[in-house]
Amino acid sequence: MNRKQLDIALHAQGDVFLSAMTLQHAHLYAGVTLDISADHHAQMQSVIAAVEEVVAKQALGKTSSLGVFYGYDFHLNIDGAHLIEINTNAGGAFLNTLLHDQATMEAEFIIMFRNEWALARGDAEMRCVAIVDEQPQTQYLYPEFILAQQMFTRAGYRAHIAAPEDLQPRSDGLYLGKERVDLIYNRLTDFSLQTYPHLLAASAQQQVLITPSPEHYLRYADKRKLVLLSDEKILQDLGVSADNIKVLKRGVPQTRLIASQDAATWWAERKQWFFKPASGYGSKGAYRGDKVTKRVFEEIMQSDYVAQRLAVPGEVEVRDDEGQPRKLKYDVRCYVYAGKIQLIAARLYQGQTTNFRTPGGGFAKVSVQG
Repeated sequence: MNRKQLDIALHAQGDVFLSAMTLQHAHLYAGVTLDISADHHAQMQSVIAAVEEVVAKQALGKTSSLGVFYGYDFHLNIDGAHLIEINTNAGGAFLNTLLHDQATMEAEFIIMFRNEWALARGDAEMRCVAIVDEQPQTQYLYPEFILAQQMFTRAGYRAHIAAPEDLQPRSDGLYLGKERVDLIYNRLTDFSLQTYPHLLAASAQQQVLITPSPEHYLRYADKRKLVLLSDEKILQDLGVSADNIKVLKRGVPQTRLIASQDAATWWAERKQWFFKPASGYGSKGAYRGDKVTKRVFEEIMQSDYVAQRLAVPGEVEVRDDEGQPRKLKYDVRCYVYAGKIQLIAARLYQGQTTNFRTPGGGFAKVSVQG
């Protein structure tokens, strides 16, 4: 999709959406299409399927629903597709529908939410949905909350964008004003929801369905899960199939827990690793080992971190605002539900991690070649 087509798609969303797109969103979209190989695509699908087997073998947490918008983030290079992390409330899916057939993608998303509801509540009627985040109007991805709200409204639901404190507990559930909320599309980054006991209580009493939930996060997205997924011995002990162990060994970079007593070894080997907080999100607190300072390294050693073997991201050439060629790094995010890829998007950037501050960078459409 080129810039002109993108502008048309953005303006088609209406004034409410456009008013939320401020100067800080100047690099939200790259305005280019990224071509990836069929082999990379097939490998990503295989890794996702292998992760599903591991999760099924572990059976952590109790949840009747599956969890929406899993984001499997990959680095693609000549050695293959490498799973960098899994997110359970991955942002950007609604924004990326604008780079595709929006109506078709939204129809699939509505089916997903309806399935979540049916798994948890059976034939009960779902009427009201709340898209929940802290101070949602100040969030960088607030424009996509508007897209989600518009999608739910078009599908016949009453939909609201709300902060957790807007949801007031009563004897029969959570209310926004006089309206009881049936489903919460959870965008909060307190993945355990310990800060919001009223949400946890309502969920435990089956008064509201929260998706994704703390249980979904525990099963898939805690960074310590990457340690398991890259440990052949543990996978064998779990009874994971030999074929899927092979897939994970190739597709998940070795990941280890940080232990401060090994600080000297970590410092000597730091250039081979990428350091991530075990419960982090959005690249916050993540550092490439070859860029980390001694001061930050010492803080990492005293914190709850994992280290992942460095998998170099791919690069793509784009044109800057002056039409000059430049190379940007990229990662590829697969939006997944029930083990199935719904949508694939790329994020183009410069620096250590994705940032949406790079001229010419941002979300890009992905095309599978061959």
